[in-house]
Amino acid sequence: MKTIILNGSPRKNWNTAMMLKEAQKGAESAGAETEYFDLFDLTYTGCRSCLACKRKGAERCKCFWKDDLSPLIDRIFAADALIIGSPIYLGDITSQVHGLIERLHFCALSYDDYSNYFKGRVNVGIILTMNAPAAYYDLAYRKKAKEIAQSFEGLNGSVEVYACCDTLQVKDYSKYNMASFSEEHKRAVRKEQFPKDLEKAFQMGARLGGGH
Repeated sequence: MKTIILNGSPRKNWNTAMMLKEAQKGAESAGAETEYFDLFDLTYTGCRSCLACKRKGAERCKCFWKDDLSPLIDRIFAADALIIGSPIYLGDITSQVHGLIERLHFCALSYDDYSNYFKGRVNVGIILTMNAPAAYYDLAYRKKAKEIAQSFEGLNGSVEVYACCDTLQVKDYSKYNMASFSEEHKRAVRKEQFPKDLEKAFQMGARLGGGH
């Protein structure tokens, strides 16, 4: 079993990355082989509309643009599971994750009848991290999370979303103009809730890494 793990955050060692690294441990505990990528380390854009993937006789489910993302798309289509994480910025996933979705989806989309060229099955886990509390996620972001999940349905597997809410944004709030946040509250959530979030990420990794 092969699990690809993608960090869609620019921060390599903070909330999103911590959740994903626990998911990686979970997948490995289930016997999966894992690969971990920081998307912000890669040089790529969204779809260039070159239409090379739509040429007659072209290999299907392959992005032909020459950049760092095309080989990763090949890895995703060949995997058994994909776990991708993103912080929520301005109510949405990062631009790097959007670019990945465009490229991944478009090269598997038939322009003959809008069917899906991809016939394999890749189970997907999506981890969203956000400053917003859980109540606000339910009110404003849960619909968006469903839309993000639908973006990965073309991989023909199960798709699940876990929201990690009310995150600690920085180590020392006194160094920033962030007076609208209570550092005391944020640290309390970090101590009480975040370990539970990490455990949920581990469980997601174990579940998907084990083929479930």
